Amino acid sequence: MSITNKKIIFTGPVGAGKTTAIASISDIAIVTTDEQASDMTKSRKPQTTVAMDYGLIHLGDKERVHLYGTPGQERFDFMWDILTKGGIGLILLLDNTRKDPFQDMRFYTNAFRQFIEQQQMVVGVTRMDIQRSPNLYDYRQWLDQLSLKAPIFEVDARSRADITALVQALLYSLDPGVNA
Repeated sequence: MSITNKKIIFTGPVGAGKTTAIASISDIAIVTTDEQASDMTKSRKPQTTVAMDYGLIHLGDKERVHLYGTPGQERFDFMWDILTKGGIGLILLLDNTRKDPFQDMRFYTNAFRQFIEQQQMVVGVTRMDIQRSPNLYDYRQWLDQLSLKAPIFEVDARSRADITALVQALLYSLDPGVNA
C-alpha cells in the first residue's frame, strides 16, 4: 500500500495561533520548538516558536497531511524557505487584535509571495471574538489590494472544527475532488 504525503505550512505573526491551531487538529502530539521570549514578543506571550511546529493528520489509510508552523518573528525567516520546500499550500493566520492586521497580511503575503503564486493560500483570522473590527470584508478588500485571491475565515485556533475547515478549504482549492 502506497501512502501519499502532503505538507501544509501555517504562518503568521507571533501570537496569531499557529502552534495552537496545529495542536488542535493534529492526530499526534505536536513537536514544538518553543523557547522563552526575550524581546518585544514577551509582551504578547511568554514563549515563542524559534524553528517550527510539527503535527500530522491521517486522511484515511493512504493519505497523511504534515503540518508545519513557521516561527512568527522575522529574525527566524531563514526557516520559512526551509519549511515551505515541498509544501502544497499556506494557511496564513492573522490576529485581529494586533495593532495593524493589514500590515501583517501585507508582510506575510509578500514574504511568501512566490510560494503562494505557485501553490495556494487560505487566511484564518483569529481573536475576532475579542475585537470585531476589522471584519472579514475588510480582509477581503486588503487581499484585493494585494492582488491575491484566497478564502478567508474567522477562526478560533483552539477549535478543531475551525482549523479543519481551513485545511479542507486549502485542500479543496488545490483539488476539488479531494476527500478531506
